[in-house]
Amino acid sequence: MPESYAASITAPREGRLATMACAIILSLAAVLVLRPPAAAEETDTAQAISTLRALSHGFTAVAEDASPAVVFIKAERRVQAPMRRRGMQPPMDPHSPFNDEFFRRFFGDRFRGPEQPEGSEPAPRYRTGQGSGFIVAANGDILTNHHVVAGADRLTVTLHDGREFPATLVGSDEKSDLAVLRIEGENLPTLPLGSSAGLRVGEWVIAIGNPFGLSHTVTAGIVSAKGRSRVGIADYEDFIQTDAAINPGNSGGPLLNLDGEVVGINTAIFSRSGGYMGIGFAIPIDMASAIYLQLRDNGLVVRGYLGVRIQDLNTELAESFGLARTDGVVITEVEAGSAAEQGGLRSQDVVIGLDAQPVLDVARFRNAIAMIAPGTEISLEVWRDGERKKLTITMGSMADAQVAQAAVSDQLEAWGITVSVLDDEQRQAFNLREREGVVVTAVADGSRAAASGIRPGQLIVGVNHQEVNSLESLASALEQAKQTQRPIRLVLRQGTWTVLAVLPQQP
Repeated sequence: MPESYAASITAPREGRLATMACAIILSLAAVLVLRPPAAAEETDTAQAISTLRALSHGFTAVAEDASPAVVFIKAERRVQAPMRRRGMQPPMDPHSPFNDEFFRRFFGDRFRGPEQPEGSEPAPRYRTGQGSGFIVAANGDILTNHHVVAGADRLTVTLHDGREFPATLVGSDEKSDLAVLRIEGENLPTLPLGSSAGLRVGEWVIAIGNPFGLSHTVTAGIVSAKGRSRVGIADYEDFIQTDAAINPGNSGGPLLNLDGEVVGINTAIFSRSGGYMGIGFAIPIDMASAIYLQLRDNGLVVRGYLGVRIQDLNTELAESFGLARTDGVVITEVEAGSAAEQGGLRSQDVVIGLDAQPVLDVARFRNAIAMIAPGTEISLEVWRDGERKKLTITMGSMADAQVAQAAVSDQLEAWGITVSVLDDEQRQAFNLREREGVVVTAVADGSRAAASGIRPGQLIVGVNHQEVNSLESLASALEQAKQTQRPIRLVLRQGTWTVLAVLPQQP
């Protein structure tokens, strides 16, 4: 209804306009009442078909525009083929018909594979995997999944128009399951990158890829959910969940909005059968774009490092801190010498804000911190002793932390100890009740550790007087212990017992 008519209906002083408006409304009502039911039904059907046709044209337009930039990736991994030397019989599958004694009487060993000449190396064979990807830059950069190309010795990319190119690996990041390839070619089509931040649950999306080797298959669905974490696919997870059909071979292909922009990278499915069951996961393009730039420029990803252990808030914890909501993360440990300690962060602080954005849970906070470049100043808002406080922290580097952890592992292995962070698998293997810590997974026979009574399954809970419950805290405690020039005392827990073991300064 025009604005002037709407205004006249609500304004009593404009009597004449109100009368005109009422007359128009009554006339429209009469037309609707007097129109034959069959005509009304035909009109509604035609409108519905027109709407569906418009939606179909939208899907068709996106598929036609995007398909040329979607590629098929063949990843070949070299494996050594077993070859038998003259006079030697290699083992065969006991269920193979060629291994039957009756069969061999008539045909001999001709089906057991070719003989390898003396002094020659076995002929190489290649195990082939496949996946999808899409071109994002005119220089031939291709985004795909790490697991599509991991361990490949030879990569081949095939375009929609049939052109085939050898590809080189620019960089790969296992923690986010992303990789960048590059091909050399002319007139290469590219896909525009959109934004996943504004993606809404219920929005239409289109997946293109090569499931089961069926090139450039297009499926459509909706965004089922956002922010899916703890799926167990990658270390850093913030997946888009979709019901667009995704199957093996779709990995690395684009998830597109109706504007033809990439909003995600199809990565995995939830399935009990190995095939499509209505739940697929895609890496948000906002995360992928940031990682792509690092892989393109440096060949690797360097993540920010804060140096804390954190856990989610539940209702009881929030109430104990005097908070009405469970948004935020609790700092359970601050690593000695870390960026967090230098910035004033304390154990039992509740982080509720990061750079003026609310902190909701552990997964999203961890992802956000990892995407911040080392050396960047961040602002944290924390809840401490019933008050809000703001802290400014200069981010550290995860690469530095990994170097420190590697040094700790090297030193412990020199004593004959192998350790790892306690997870569900280790808890089950060693029948442990603890939820976290550093567990001894192996002790070398005849080593210093074995002589000191250290056994697999024990938890390292302290070094001298320093508490230990992570690899980072173990690294810090060992460094301090080395400065004393005295033998190092490990505090070990086994079940309900706590025991001490002494190791020399030098392994």
